[in-house]
Amino acid sequence: MNTIDDHIEIYLEYCKYRKRLDSKTLKAYRIDLKQYATYSNTSNDHFSKSSLDSYLTILHKQYKPKTVKRKIASLKAFFHYLSYREILSENPFDKLDIRFREAKLLPKTIPFHSLQTFLTTLYTQKDLARTDHQKRCCIRDIAVIELLFATGMRISELCSLRPQNIDLENNTVRIYGKGAKERILQVGNPDVLSALRLYYETFREDIEICGYFFVNRLTHKLSDQSVRFMIDHYARLSNLEQHITPHMFRHSFATLLLEQDVDIRYIQQMLGHSSISTTEIYTHVSNGKQKDILFHRHPRNLMEVK
Repeated sequence: MNTIDDHIEIYLEYCKYRKRLDSKTLKAYRIDLKQYATYSNTSNDHFSKSSLDSYLTILHKQYKPKTVKRKIASLKAFFHYLSYREILSENPFDKLDIRFREAKLLPKTIPFHSLQTFLTTLYTQKDLARTDHQKRCCIRDIAVIELLFATGMRISELCSLRPQNIDLENNTVRIYGKGAKERILQVGNPDVLSALRLYYETFREDIEICGYFFVNRLTHKLSDQSVRFMIDHYARLSNLEQHITPHMFRHSFATLLLEQDVDIRYIQQMLGHSSISTTEIYTHVSNGKQKDILFHRHPRNLMEVK
């Protein structure tokens, strides 16, 4: 008879080969399911409503709502699989109330003037480079940041780009997002295109050896952490007090497009969001556009009242 740990391993195999989930999702599932297994092993009561209910209470006590939501989703998917495979005659989640209020945190963005300062610093450092190594690093860093901001892609998507995903003849980028969903974005800004072409010409041999578009000094795939260090470095050089993360370029991309009156459905497609409700959070961030409308376009400004 299979133990819960056996069921978890079989389920993770199913997720990997049948559902084709990415490694990060599989890692999160493993952590969440093993945590529940450890808890339920103390009472040897793995599949009952009462065991799940008490475990959910513990989760709410120990973790922030966003983490709780993820852990519940992992468990719910696992129990749905057990029910689907008829390992369980009844899914205990069907009789559980798992809804809870989750505070909506507005995405943090980089102000337009800070973005301009940041990019100016990048190009200035390239001009000031004293060695070939310094110049190569600057050429790569410029290409990374320009592409992050030009497309709004996630940092994991950027670091996973292959050379064949970048078409510098048709100026497109093929991005594989969450769940291996594919989207193609056009790069229209000439400065961004110049930065990408210069990077490719400079690093062509390294790229061929590595197999990924963005490479580090050891000719290995550029990591998420390396990009974070890179951003911290240039933020300090720019004298920016705001802590900037890679994901903030994505938030800024969406918010600034929204303030330029771009339809939110187009932004949804460009970000690779499966639901428009995820994209709608940016409507709460674009205060600059709101201020412009209320200050300059409100119909009260057209009225003369004496």
